[in-house]
Amino acid sequence: MDDAVIAQLDVIVTGSGSRAERAGRAADLVRRATDARWVGIYTVTGTVVTCEGWSGPGAPAHPSFAATNGLTAHAIRAGAAALSNDVSRDPRYLANQEDSGSELIVPVMADGRAAGTLDVESDRAGAFGGSSILEYERLADALRPLWE
Repeated sequence: MDDAVIAQLDVIVTGSGSRAERAGRAADLVRRATDARWVGIYTVTGTVVTCEGWSGPGAPAHPSFAATNGLTAHAIRAGAAALSNDVSRDPRYLANQEDSGSELIVPVMADGRAAGTLDVESDRAGAFGGSSILEYERLADALRPLWE
């Protein structure tokens, strides 16, 4: 990941505006910088996960859902990325965009817990691998100021 993208992300997440406004701008930057088809940034509060901002072809199918649902539940519990490279065969997948092939959820850790998540979807199966996961983990870490 280009350090300039991380620097731009820092300006966005520490800048002015509501969390939702900053999350929307951050999601758009992440989508453009990574060529992802869809990017969402979610807040985790107790038992609920709520979309703060997104960028892509359509609004999230589930703007708010239980923290025990989907790949997000795994990412929150593990405090680590949750990956499905074939969502059509993964019962953990909580359908978001109807043409998704792969989904990656990266928790944003703050104060020892998942305060948020970075949700990335591709229309291709097998879209995410080692180096791309590391890039998204770096981007998720740069989002931390949204919750501090």
